[in-house]
Amino acid sequence: MELTLHEMATVEQNQALKEGRIDVGFGRVRIDDANVRRIVLREEVMMLAVPFEHPLGLAGKPVRLQQIVHEPLILFPRAPRPSFADQVLAAFRDRGLEPANMQEVRELQIALGLVAAGAGLSIVPKSVHGMQRTDVTYLPLDERGVTSPIVMAIRMLDDSQDLRNLLQLIYTIYDDEGIAYVRETL
Repeated sequence: MELTLHEMATVEQNQALKEGRIDVGFGRVRIDDANVRRIVLREEVMMLAVPFEHPLGLAGKPVRLQQIVHEPLILFPRAPRPSFADQVLAAFRDRGLEPANMQEVRELQIALGLVAAGAGLSIVPKSVHGMQRTDVTYLPLDERGVTSPIVMAIRMLDDSQDLRNLLQLIYTIYDDEGIAYVRETL
């Protein structure tokens, strides 16, 4: 199998899949398209990123969204939409909450830099915790179902051996790492 990586937003991936320029895409956004199949590889828990000296970080306890609804919130990415930012906003709205003070930035690294500088808080995927920043504290959210999917997108009728092998490899890694998932087949 030959692997070449291309950075694309989900909307761009959809178009590239339909045009045959790529064979698989990975992302976090589910876009309905009759020509593209989306396989949810797993649901990743979201966490709260706070500045190192923030009172919530010093308390070190899980946080409810209600506790941060009035805090400055840094969302990413600003564009294109729909995006991870929309998943974060949906988590608030599903609980009848509307963040009072939001700033949208281009990407995760900018959001974390602003958090470290004390400009606000950001909700991030749990995998970001592995970045080991000393100026940011990551806290679990005390909320059920606040997750972000990791999605593999393929052309609707493509069930090639290469894609089956790739999906099996992903599940083998998940098994080895103890990552929870629901197995799908092509």
